[in-house]
Amino acid sequence: MRLPEDVYDAADARLAAADARVAASYPGERPGRQPVHTVYVPASRYKTRLVADWGKQAMRVFIEHGDLLGADADVYERVRAKLLTEPIEDLRIDFEDGFGRVPDDVEDAAARAAGQTLATTGGTPFCGIRFKSFEAATRRRGIRTLDVFLGALLDNGPLPPGFVVTLPKVTAVEQVSVAAEVLARLESAYELAEGTLRFEVQIETSQSIVDLDGTLSVARIVQAAAGRCTGLHYGTYDYSAGLGIAAAYQSMEHPAADLAKGLMQIAAAGTGLRLSDGSTNRLPIGDALPTAWAEHLRLVRRSLERGFYQGWDLHPHQLPTRFAATYTFYRSGFPAAAERLRAYADKQAGGVLDEPATAQALAVYLLRGLDCGALDEGELPFGRPELEKYARREG
Repeated sequence: MRLPEDVYDAADARLAAADARVAASYPGERPGRQPVHTVYVPASRYKTRLVADWGKQAMRVFIEHGDLLGADADVYERVRAKLLTEPIEDLRIDFEDGFGRVPDDVEDAAARAAGQTLATTGGTPFCGIRFKSFEAATRRRGIRTLDVFLGALLDNGPLPPGFVVTLPKVTAVEQVSVAAEVLARLESAYELAEGTLRFEVQIETSQSIVDLDGTLSVARIVQAAAGRCTGLHYGTYDYSAGLGIAAAYQSMEHPAADLAKGLMQIAAAGTGLRLSDGSTNRLPIGDALPTAWAEHLRLVRRSLERGFYQGWDLHPHQLPTRFAATYTFYRSGFPAAAERLRAYADKQAGGVLDEPATAQALAVYLLRGLDCGALDEGELPFGRPELEKYARREG
């Protein structure tokens, strides 16, 4: 070696700030469970028995028409058990599009009632509300709803685990910064620990993808949240309409949707933010059930294959297809993924030469299957602790 030590020292010194920035901005995959869906329910329809009622409606249609799912016996039984025990993983009480513009006293009463109901019933691993956007016309109303809802919720119990709120229709990155500041003030007002209140950002405007100067605002949104943003959710219909796409062609699989979601994926990669695809508004009701179920099965599978492990559901009849498509995705890929990870762990030569990053992806895939109920720990080549080590690239 001919280079003196000062060359190494100079490289370390020159890159120290960049090293710190990368470490802070890209902590990697966030540990813990991600829900497979978010169920949006208008605040006016939220009630004590909502989760149980959705489960019953979903079970009824599943029993009557479950053969249309095309699932094998194992997946069929897993879906049945899921609908019995945990039909909704993530519930979002909607005070935005699903609720509409009403007089302040009406929305205040609805926010207060929703907070009280959530505090006394719970019932889902993840939950929260979607408030109105921080655009000028709705900003004050959105902040007020957050305040009233939190007051009623915390007057009746602690903040539920998995609680998150949703910021919709971002048209300026500064709205994200202000949302983070408002949540910090709410923590102070309600004596919550710093960083307790987190939020998702809905990507449903062109301005939340590309800013006026041509820069990628979706990447700036991630940074503007000051560590409070947990995920980016694609909004199918607002985004499509904003681009002038005719109603008949607005879809999760439109090329414009794929472009936006690809940029979301790049912006979120390595940051610990989670991604959610949007919804389909073709509801499986009446004579439309077979075709709507077939479409939903296909769209959920398509999202999963593209790395979007969560999506929106808008009707109880979408739950059987959500879980059937998700369970089939994990169970069909499970044997090959488990074998590849075992071969990697044993340093065996095989048909596929996997890198550490691929081993990490295999472990994360298996953990997601465990978390949602598609896989059982006893059938895996490793226990959860070992899988979590590979997911952190420590194996």
